[in-house]
Amino acid sequence: MQFSQDLIPAKLIRRYKRFLADATLEDGSEITAHCANPGSMLGLKDAGIRIWLEPNDDPKKKLKYGWRLVDHENGHFTGVDTSVPNRALKAALLAKEIPELAHYDTVRPEVKFGQNSRVDFLLTKNGAPDLYVEVKSVTLSRVAGKGEFPDSVTARGTKHLFELTEVVRQGHEAMMFYLVQRTDCDHVVLADDIDPTYAAAFDVARAAGVQVMAYDCQISPQGILVGKSLPFIR
Repeated sequence: MQFSQDLIPAKLIRRYKRFLADATLEDGSEITAHCANPGSMLGLKDAGIRIWLEPNDDPKKKLKYGWRLVDHENGHFTGVDTSVPNRALKAALLAKEIPELAHYDTVRPEVKFGQNSRVDFLLTKNGAPDLYVEVKSVTLSRVAGKGEFPDSVTARGTKHLFELTEVVRQGHEAMMFYLVQRTDCDHVVLADDIDPTYAAAFDVARAAGVQVMAYDCQISPQGILVGKSLPFIR
C-alpha cells in the first residue's frame, strides 16, 4: 500500500482529543493533523518525536494533514493509522502474498456477523469451511523486539473474540490476524497487564479453535506493505 501523497517530516507537539495532533513542520510553521488512531498510542506520542505527515488538498477535509508514521530515527518506523492494516492486508490477500491463506478463492471485506458486527475479511473456497478473519494493528512495544496488543482496554476487541469463538462453534473457521505496524519487532505477545479481560477472552477463543497469525510490515515514508510471518508467543 503506497501513500497517495509524498509524506513530509515534522516534530510532534502534542496529541489530544484522540484524533488530533499538533506538529511543527520543517519550515517552523505549526499545523494540526488528523490522527487516525483511537488507541492510547502508548510510547508513540511524546512531544518532540519525529513524525511523518500525509498532506491532502481535499476541500471536504478540515485538516490538511494526516499523521501516518512515527520515525524512531534509528532506521525503524511505526505506522499509527489504524485503517492501514485492513487496506494493506486486503492487497496482500488479493495478491496471494500470505502463503497460509493463498488457497482461498475469494476475499470479501466487511461482512456482517455476530451481534451487529462486521468481520474484517471472509475468505471462502469451494469445499472448505469459510474463514472469518479479524485484523488488529499492533503498535505497542515496551521491550525491544516485542510487539504487544492491546495498548489500552478494548471492549470491542473482546467482543470480537467472543464472536469468533461462536463462529467456530457453528462449524466455520476463524482467525485473529495481528499485523505489526512496527519494523523493530520479531515476535508478538498479549499485553495481559493492560487488558486482562481481553487476554482471558483470547485464551477461551484459542482453546475453542480460533486460529492466530502475526505478520510484520515493511514501512517507509513511501508506503506500508505486509512483510513476513512472526511468532505469536503465548
